[in-house]
Amino acid sequence: MSLPFYQRSHQHYDFSYRNKDLRTTVSHYQHEKKRSAIYTQGSTAYSSRSSAAHRQEAEAFRQASAASFQQQASQYALSSDVSRKAASAFDYGSSHGLTDSSLLLDDYSSKLSPKPKRAKHSLLSGEEKENLPSDYMVPIFSGRQKHVSGITDTEEERIKEAAAYIAQRNLLATEEGITTSKQSTASKQSTASKQSMTSKQSTASRQSMASKQSVVSKQATSTLQQEETFEKKSRKVAIREKAERLSLRKTLEETEAYHAKLNEDHLLHAPEFIIKPRSHTVWEKENVKLHCSIAGWPEPRVTWYKNQVPINVHANPGKYIIESRYGMHTLEINACDFEDTAQYRASAMNVKGELSAYASVVVKRYKGEFDETRFHAGVSTMPLSFAVTPYGYASKFEIHFDDKFDVSFGREGETMSLGCRVVITPEIKHFQPEIQWYRNGVPLSPSKWVQTLWSGERATLTFSHLNKEDEGLYTIRVRMGEYYEQYSAYVFVRDADAEIEGAPAAPLDVKCLEANKDYIIISWKQPAVDGGSPILGYFIDKCEVGTDNWSQCNDTPVKFARFPVTGLIEGRSYIFRVRAVNKTGIGFPSRVSEPVAALDPAEKARLKSRPSAPWTGQIIVTEEEPSEGIVPGPPTDLSVTEATRSYVVLSWKPPRQRGHEGIMYFVEKCEAGTENWQRVNTELPVKSPRFALFDLAEGKSYCFRVRCSNSAGVGEPSDATEVTVVGDKLDIPKAPGKIIPSRNTDTSVVVSWEESTDAKELVGYYIEASVAGSGKWEPCNNNPVKGSRFTCHGLVTGQSYIFRVRAVNAAGLSEYSQDSEAIEVKAAIAPPSPPHDITCLESFRDSMVLGWKQPDKIGGAEITGYYVNYREVIDGVPGKWREANVKAVSEEAYKISNLKENMVYQFQVAAMNMAGLGVPSAVSECFKCEEWTIAVPGPPHSLKCSEVRKDSLVLQWKPPVHSGRTPVTGYFVDLKEAKAKEDQWRGLNEAAIKNVYLKVRGLKEGVSYVFRVRAINQAGVGKPSDLAGPVVAETRPGTKEVVVNVDDDGVISLNFECDQMTPKSEFTWSKDYVSTEDSPRLEVESKGNKTKMTFKDLGMDDLGLYSCDVTDTDGIASSYLIDEEELKRLLALSHEHKFPTVPVKSELAVEILEKGQVRFWMQAEKLSGNAKVNYIFNEKEIFEGPKYKMHIDRNTGIIEMFMEKLQDEDEGTYTFQLQDGKATNHSTVVLIGDVFKKLQKEAEFQRQEWIRKQGPHFAEYLSWEVTGECNVLLKCKVANIKKETHIVWYKDEREISVDEKHDFKDGICTLLITEFSKKDAGIYEVILKDDRGKDKSRLKLVDEAFKELMTEVCKKIALSATDLKIQSTAEGIRLYSFVTYYVEDLKVNWSHNGAAIRYSDRVKTGVTGEQIWLQINEPTPNDKGKYVMELFDGKTGHQKTVDLSGQAYEEAYAEFQRLKQAAIAEKNRARVLGGLPDVVTIQEGKALNLTCNVWGDPPPEVSWLKNEKALASDDHCNLKFEAGKTAYFTINGVSTADSGKYGLVVKNKYGSETSDFTVSVFIPEEEARMAALEAQKGGKKAK
Repeated sequence: MSLPFYQRSHQHYDFSYRNKDLRTTVSHYQHEKKRSAIYTQGSTAYSSRSSAAHRQEAEAFRQASAASFQQQASQYALSSDVSRKAASAFDYGSSHGLTDSSLLLDDYSSKLSPKPKRAKHSLLSGEEKENLPSDYMVPIFSGRQKHVSGITDTEEERIKEAAAYIAQRNLLATEEGITTSKQSTASKQSTASKQSMTSKQSTASRQSMASKQSVVSKQATSTLQQEETFEKKSRKVAIREKAERLSLRKTLEETEAYHAKLNEDHLLHAPEFIIKPRSHTVWEKENVKLHCSIAGWPEPRVTWYKNQVPINVHANPGKYIIESRYGMHTLEINACDFEDTAQYRASAMNVKGELSAYASVVVKRYKGEFDETRFHAGVSTMPLSFAVTPYGYASKFEIHFDDKFDVSFGREGETMSLGCRVVITPEIKHFQPEIQWYRNGVPLSPSKWVQTLWSGERATLTFSHLNKEDEGLYTIRVRMGEYYEQYSAYVFVRDADAEIEGAPAAPLDVKCLEANKDYIIISWKQPAVDGGSPILGYFIDKCEVGTDNWSQCNDTPVKFARFPVTGLIEGRSYIFRVRAVNKTGIGFPSRVSEPVAALDPAEKARLKSRPSAPWTGQIIVTEEEPSEGIVPGPPTDLSVTEATRSYVVLSWKPPRQRGHEGIMYFVEKCEAGTENWQRVNTELPVKSPRFALFDLAEGKSYCFRVRCSNSAGVGEPSDATEVTVVGDKLDIPKAPGKIIPSRNTDTSVVVSWEESTDAKELVGYYIEASVAGSGKWEPCNNNPVKGSRFTCHGLVTGQSYIFRVRAVNAAGLSEYSQDSEAIEVKAAIAPPSPPHDITCLESFRDSMVLGWKQPDKIGGAEITGYYVNYREVIDGVPGKWREANVKAVSEEAYKISNLKENMVYQFQVAAMNMAGLGVPSAVSECFKCEEWTIAVPGPPHSLKCSEVRKDSLVLQWKPPVHSGRTPVTGYFVDLKEAKAKEDQWRGLNEAAIKNVYLKVRGLKEGVSYVFRVRAINQAGVGKPSDLAGPVVAETRPGTKEVVVNVDDDGVISLNFECDQMTPKSEFTWSKDYVSTEDSPRLEVESKGNKTKMTFKDLGMDDLGLYSCDVTDTDGIASSYLIDEEELKRLLALSHEHKFPTVPVKSELAVEILEKGQVRFWMQAEKLSGNAKVNYIFNEKEIFEGPKYKMHIDRNTGIIEMFMEKLQDEDEGTYTFQLQDGKATNHSTVVLIGDVFKKLQKEAEFQRQEWIRKQGPHFAEYLSWEVTGECNVLLKCKVANIKKETHIVWYKDEREISVDEKHDFKDGICTLLITEFSKKDAGIYEVILKDDRGKDKSRLKLVDEAFKELMTEVCKKIALSATDLKIQSTAEGIRLYSFVTYYVEDLKVNWSHNGAAIRYSDRVKTGVTGEQIWLQINEPTPNDKGKYVMELFDGKTGHQKTVDLSGQAYEEAYAEFQRLKQAAIAEKNRARVLGGLPDVVTIQEGKALNLTCNVWGDPPPEVSWLKNEKALASDDHCNLKFEAGKTAYFTINGVSTADSGKYGLVVKNKYGSETSDFTVSVFIPEEEARMAALEAQKGGKKAK
């Protein structure tokens, strides 16, 4: 699987492990080791060498081993991937302080023995073991190495670390660790001497490695003796040691192969803060340090942030110092100033994740005289007034949650977000709260399933893929300093819809209970939904991490919710999932488990551990004492840890007597009462002291025992276990009892029960609900809950439900409990919460008017009244409380009489509902009872926000009790954001409004606002009211608006619907927020959750804002404005409904059909079953008959009338009259004059076309097409063809003979004209005919049509032209291009360097066949350049270019010169022109005279040959050559000796040529004799 980028770059050092010649670097490593710092276990000394020194050593080491690496690079190139993984595992193990053998099996060790009797413990298969030497053992030394290998700066440092580690390991594991050369031994003794100063144990360990003997002399003079011993070793010992080296090499390769299979991903772990940075409060100009310690692998990288912005050290030189040493990370801030007050974050990140820790720094500023000497001297005698809170600003933080998430419902596979806005007062800039999310009380961390977000104002928790594991109670906790607040709500996750109806739901919470080398035990929780039939069992699937291959682990379903998975590869990581099955099918798989490695717990602990300091180069080694092989003793403490009907799990402890090598185990079983022991794992020994047995007979009793084995043999068995009966030891829990439901809210019920008795390993409970009498049960939770109480949400208000519960553990689900009693879902009634914001509305000499706000929680019932108490306050000391009213006050204001003038009073108010009297409010401020003489009005009261939407709301209030000296003339409304300061109030109205309500618009969605109102009279503006809010501007889900409706009778009404009503909710209508209960113009009707207000006669008197409020809800309301424009619209719509028309989609239209029929049609929007149509022609109704056909489709609203033929008497006006109930309509079309004639002509044409198509006809008429081969293809498409149909082609009325018969399968007929030219111009015609008729199609290819076709042909030819090429000839250079074929209409133009070429005898152009060329005779340098050939097709030009310059010209010119010389030589070469025969037959004694003409320039030399030998002229044979042109050959009196082959050779400086002829001389007598002999032979044959 892929690794992070910073790990990939460290994978190259696998060559160090695989290098067989690495031992040559041991002396170099020993030299370097002398310079390194000593680090022993528990030491705190760290290496002081700089990174530069490390890099120098790495470079030296690299040069020393470069040759070795190059030899091995090609050998291991193909296996580099495996090698890198193996190397990573080695490096990881060494970096965590593991021994050489810690990455092998447990106790994998051996010793060097003169007579070894044991075979080493192998990690390979049996077939691979056969290749290992069996006569010798590998000496393995147990040691430990302290080494940290994090994310280094360069690869060279990692190379040094890996190579040095291997050098040490080879040193301890080869003959160099036993007997070495003189230099090596002296070096090692010197190192051991230095280590003895640190630890005696370390000295003893190093000395034991220097020799095989148990005692080593302490004197340095033993070095020479050891050297002599080494030189005198026997040949047998040398061979044995060599074999041991080979065995060790195979062991290393085998270990690499083993660790190549290890999954590194599971060995890594995410960052974790061991020590978090803490907050500081410092004075200005003081330094401060933030420290933190972080664990994690790979070593996390740490980034520091200031107010979520990364700190850049280079941007502020000297301001910040960031250090990271050995897991301790420090941020130092120098000379702090006030701007350094901020929240700082340390972010640690590696491949497994990111984790942050926060700390705050508060910088205090001294406001008096500042003594810097005392400040820097550390004197802490600052004045006490400088003390600050944990954040330096506020003594207490108030944390509020707005826009809170409620109980949420989701479905598997969906996404969901929970969030709320956090309001913190006072707000401190640069400081952010600590946000933490919890599920069922357990903190949540970001993962692939859940992510958290803090935007600075809003906290959000997002589920990317909901699973039932996500169901639970979610809590957000906000901490600010020492103060925190939290809020909780439940999240329910329903099952996804099953692919197979009736299949069970997915199991959940798949976890690993136990893991070792041989098996992993997986557990899960059973689902609440079984699909309607019992679950038969579960299938477990596994998948190796890094792959997508899922495999099923069990063949038969298991019912027990735990299962040991075997067949795993040791060291690899796996994920698991579980599927439930019933008789219907298999359900969805569960969420996959977390990855788990098939390793022993001790092995995992070693791999995950890490030292606290880097490796300094020291290895502490102890050598095992040489001894003979020891047979291990019996295991101890054998027991059955788990038993089910499917499997049994055994556990034991390793034996004390085990030798010094790894051991394995064999498990045996026998039936109880017998001694017939059978070995269970015969093929594969067990490596871990735990084992799971399968395939045991259910109900039978067994005993078990275990034996140990190693190379020395198999030990004695352990004590047998007690008799174990195969079956589920864990019983299914009993059903819970006493199910009691109780009311909670209007959508939830609290269900409590008695827990199951004697339940073991109880997982939790499932609760189900059913509407009383329905018989259909639905789960209330899909994740088992613990305890005996659960709140069932999502119920329907007013509906009655019954409940039942069942318990679940690993054995299964219990029986259902008895059904509870039915309970109606409605809110539980409780006393209301206290009223708040008590204020004095008006004051007189002996009385006061108080006002207050309604309680936030009314307790599920309407508030029936308020009770007011008051008390006197004298000199700040309050007196006793007295009742102000005996009878409850219904309003939120009350006048308290009989008070004392100028006395100070305090008040408190308590609200009451049918559940009782609530808790009294907080004590009010002190108010003085005195006559108000102020002229301005008092504050308005009872402010109320309603109709809250995302951008608007309605604010209502009541007039002030005290109106001042003059009546109130209007009001001013102010608003501000809830978090804004007091100076940020802004008015909403410039002029005073007289209404006691205002619709506030232009709000920002999601912003929280507060409001206040001030009254005004002639004296001025009075005090503002108490605040209304905060209110968040948002449109809540499910919000509905008032809707206006006009029915079929034209009646206008306003309608409203509410889905969140309680049984006591009522609809209240108002106009301009004044009740319309007694209005004679309106009529209100309410039923269920719907209400309707009808206008009896809508008119100008009804203009206004109509609103509907729903009582006993959370402010549900809506309004509708009827102004003059809306009034006109509604009245028009009402009139339309009273006197309706049939709506028409399409007006009456006419069209011609295929046979020349005429169709009149129109379409209405909708027609009922009673719709009627009257058809009118020229004001007379027409009816269906032979001439007219009528049709009405009431579904589509289409009305049609058909006429077979349009005649002259049909000219006129056509009308369709519609009537559908009360609605009517009509549509008309006029067919008179030219319009009628055109339509009549079109109808006749269509009729003729239809007649034509009854026989063979052309579906597509004749057309032409130019093919890719530049041929012309004439084609047409025919239809209604049969076998007897003939097709004939004509050109200019002459029939064209076509070789091929036409195949009409595809309906296409073609005529191919190749190499089309002017001669092919003409009129082409094709005729189809059979007994049904004929059809023809004509195509004119003359004049402009021919030019258009030739243009296309030329275009195709031009496009077929090849690229210009250069060819040298004896005359010059030729540029040419090939086309498919050439026609004269294709114009060819040549240009040179942009100028047209002037043709001459030296530069010519032409066409030869398909070649278009330009010939340049006797080229000169002026002919260099770019040549363009343009082919003009009549419309456009197509160019081909070639560059005849540079090397191209030089090569072409050189070839031209060569060809020219060759042509000259060929022209002037000596040659025989003729005159000599091939054969000359002559009679003996005759004279032979031959004459031959020759040519050559210069004249050639002539010589004669006879039988390939030179022939000289003499008297018998006379040879002459005259004028350089004629050669004579004369023989006087030929004889038989003159017979033979003669040759004439002509030669000059340009060449030579030979002309041969043969002379045959015969004797007449001899010829006659030979003829007679032939005649005799012929006569004998005839006989």
